[in-house]
Amino acid sequence: MVRGKIEIKRIENLTSRQVTFSKRRKGLLKKAHELSVLCDAQVAAVVFSQKGKLYEYGSSDMKKMMERCEIHRREYFHAERFQKEQQVQDLKNEITIMVNSIELLQRHCRRLMGQDLDSCSLEELKEITIQIEKSLTIVRSRKATLNEEEVRKLKAEIAGKRELLNERTRLHEMFEEKPLWMQSRNLESEKNASSSASENMHISNVETDLFIGLPRSRV
Repeated sequence: MVRGKIEIKRIENLTSRQVTFSKRRKGLLKKAHELSVLCDAQVAAVVFSQKGKLYEYGSSDMKKMMERCEIHRREYFHAERFQKEQQVQDLKNEITIMVNSIELLQRHCRRLMGQDLDSCSLEELKEITIQIEKSLTIVRSRKATLNEEEVRKLKAEIAGKRELLNERTRLHEMFEEKPLWMQSRNLESEKNASSSASENMHISNVETDLFIGLPRSRV
């Protein structure tokens, strides 16, 4: 018969709790002994009952094992604490480097703006002058490029407006300066010319060859 799984929680019944403690304590110490024998490991198990009674198992001298455990624990926590302290110190050093870099950049910017120049040497002032001249050259070049682009756009707009003005003038001269009867005559002439052209095209399509005999049948 398969045993059902027991829910892992505190056993409320006192008798059942004591029986379970006794059984599982013996099983735990047995497993610790088997682990030490099978794996040639040093195993120590310490159990305190609810009433404070001590149960223990040690594969060797328990006192020596406890001392060894304490030494290992101190070394472990010391190494962990040292690692954390080293990380904190590294962060502090990085922050100090960043702060110094920011201060240098701010001082350099102030000098480029003509401030805090009293502490500058002659060589530093020459270097600042060269940097400012280079910056001015770049700024002037960019400004000239933008001016050329603006002039090109204005010329294109003026050319477009000029074309529109010429077209408007031409249309004005064509229609408004001539009398109405001339405009209508021109329109009639254009209509007659197009009609004549269409008639000529129709006549050119008619067959005009001379032949003798019966007319040919047309399919």
